[in-house]
Amino acid sequence: MSFTDPHTDHQQNDASSLAHLLEPVLKNCCNGCLGEITWFKSAWSSSGSATGSSTWSDARGRCEVIIKLPLGPAEYRWTSELGNPEIKAPTPRVFACGSELGGYDLAWIVEERVHGEPIRPRMQPGDVHDVIVAASDFHDAALRARPEIGPAKPLDWEGTLAKARDVCHAFAIADAQRWNEAVKHTVKALPKLLARWNARPLNCWCHGDLHPGNVLRLAAPRNDAHACVMIDLAMVHPGHWIEDAVYLERQYWAAPDYLHGVKPVTELARLRKAKGQRVESDHADLANIRRVLMAAVSPAFMDREGHPKYLAAALEMLEKTLPQVAR
Repeated sequence: MSFTDPHTDHQQNDASSLAHLLEPVLKNCCNGCLGEITWFKSAWSSSGSATGSSTWSDARGRCEVIIKLPLGPAEYRWTSELGNPEIKAPTPRVFACGSELGGYDLAWIVEERVHGEPIRPRMQPGDVHDVIVAASDFHDAALRARPEIGPAKPLDWEGTLAKARDVCHAFAIADAQRWNEAVKHTVKALPKLLARWNARPLNCWCHGDLHPGNVLRLAAPRNDAHACVMIDLAMVHPGHWIEDAVYLERQYWAAPDYLHGVKPVTELARLRKAKGQRVESDHADLANIRRVLMAAVSPAFMDREGHPKYLAAALEMLEKTLPQVAR
């Protein structure tokens, strides 16, 4: 028997009821282009949001669409801006959107229903390349949509490392003593690490959640030549391209064979160079600093990153990499 959180279920019911209530207003906003809507619970819907399927018909023809409401500010901004066909982004194209509906301060969007399958976590050799190409194309498109970047949101590394040490001290983790020593050395080196990390050039709008499940391989390439599209834009943020590359890499620290010898940082750097984009001479050091920071805080996120194999791999990465950047 599956367990449903009553609070989440209540939120989803409320969202569905609101969606039904506002359906006539939504259709009116779409000037008669939107067909009958079927509301459903989707795997990507957050609690309190509703998703519907329908069709869109205009002078260009008829196609299947997805309706989402409400959306958070970041997801709405990036989905609507990158959904403009003129941007030629590797994201779903948007037919209609708005930040208000029926007097409610509620962001909504009507986007193309992408026909394709998400790339599986156990990637095949070509999959790794496709994910990184999609990330590179996303970075390009995001800069075309918003050329001005920054500032980056500061993160509480000190507080998160303190939480990680508390977990180690409580012996609520395998190899607690090794972890305690590694995190202690990271805390000691933190001022130097953060001085270098915080001085990184902000040259990219990072996707923020780069993993295979957020990359859909199209059943047929679009006329903008993209073979894949990226979804889930709620975590897009200003940063350095290294962040997305290391984010993808660290998900496979415990299963490096799934990367099939492809190094995300090296491959993304190669793609940037091929496009004439800047790749800093010290990007390898920046990547190591990011690896150290992400590995060291792993015990603080036992609720979602507590798999023993991942934690063991993160500890090995931390012990191997910290001496290279703490000198």
